[in-house]
This record gives sequence, structure tokens and C-alpha cells, in this order.
Amino acid sequence: MIPVQQGYAPTPHSYVPNTNLSATINLDEEVKLAETRAERDLQDSLAELFSIIISLDELEKAYLKDAIPEAEYTEICERSLRQYKALLADEKIAKEFKSLEEFKAQWDIEVPRATERIRVGMPSTTVTASSSSSTAPAPSHAASNTSGILILEATQEFITFLDAVKLGLLSKDQLHPLLSDVIQSVNKVTDKDFDNRGKIVQWLITLNQMKATDELSEQQARELEMDIQQAYNGFRQTLT
Repeated sequence: MIPVQQGYAPTPHSYVPNTNLSATINLDEEVKLAETRAERDLQDSLAELFSIIISLDELEKAYLKDAIPEAEYTEICERSLRQYKALLADEKIAKEFKSLEEFKAQWDIEVPRATERIRVGMPSTTVTASSSSSTAPAPSHAASNTSGILILEATQEFITFLDAVKLGLLSKDQLHPLLSDVIQSVNKVTDKDFDNRGKIVQWLITLNQMKATDELSEQQARELEMDIQQAYNGFRQTLT
């Protein structure tokens, strides 16, 4: 007689099921990850942060491979960074998120490009001026007027920022937007790496790593004012 093969291990005759280990939930019932609306909102926000971080990393890869135009990259990157910062402005979300490094470790994700972009707080096209800008002589009167307007706007952004520092506006949420306007307006005028341009970028990174309500010390404020004044002088020299 050919033995019948069993699809499972035979159970000893002495085995008696332990009813205390029986399932106490309905296996057909949907398991909820959150019990309250607040918990669901928190989980949704953390999921959105996860998505933004992953998307930023992929965006940086695409930009490095020239797989996306500069303008499109800049727009998407700036929007993603704004969303990231806006979500973490909520204290409950920030408390659960803890820090980028802890969040990455918790979910076991390796995103070096997104990590650097979040640390810097601005697109690569802002850190390094776009090659599309130019200081070459304008071919027409209309183009010359446009260039003059851009130079005027950049000059006004420098002056506005320096005035803010002199008036004692020293918190991150006061200075970072103004300094961002400076570098963006400068990039529209020239792609030259003029004297002390790098100091604008370094101060942007420093401010980006501060909490929104953190303020610069008096010494930092003096250094900031001097550095940006020198950058302004360097910018003006490119126009002569």
C-alpha cells in the first residue's frame, strides 16, 4: 500500500489545544492604526514627510543625471522644502518626528541626497547660480531695461536685508526669507561666483538649521552684517 502524503506535520494524539491562545479579535475586521482623528492626522503627516524625503532624493538623482530641466527641478524642490518645513512647524508632528536622522533610522531609509538638500534648505540651482543667467551685453533696448530692473531688484534685496539686521531683526523666521530673496535675485542677474557670494549661501545654511524662533547673538549679527555687506560689494563689482 502506498502511504498517503500529508500536507502538514502530523499532530500527536496527546496534543490538546490551548483555548487561552485563541484569537480574541475578529480576523475579518479591519485593524485600525489610529483610534482618534488626531492620531490619524499625525500618522498622515508622518507619512507625508516620508514621501517628501523619498521624493526629494529621487529629484536630486534626476537633476544630477540631467533628466529634469533646471526650472522644473527648482520649482519642485522649493515646493517640497516648503511642505517639509510647514509640517514640522507643528509641535506635535515635530515631537513625533524627532529629527531627520532618527526618522531615517526608524524607517531604515538611506537618502543622502535628500539629507543634504534638507540641511542646506534650498535647491542646488540656488546654491550655484543657474547657467541660464548672464551678464553679457544686452542685444536690445528692451533686454537692457529688463537687466536693469533685475539689478535694481537685487540691490533693493541687499539693502532690505542689511536694514533688517541693523534694526535688530535677528530670528530665523525674520532673516531666512529675506536672505533667500537676496540670493535668488542675485542669481537672476549673474552666474559669476563673485567675491563673498559663498558667504550668502553659508549664512542661509546656518539660518536654516536654527529653530524658527532662535535668534542670532550680537556677535553673529555683526559678522552677518559684515559678510553680507562684503557680498554686496562683490556683487556690485561684477556689474562694472
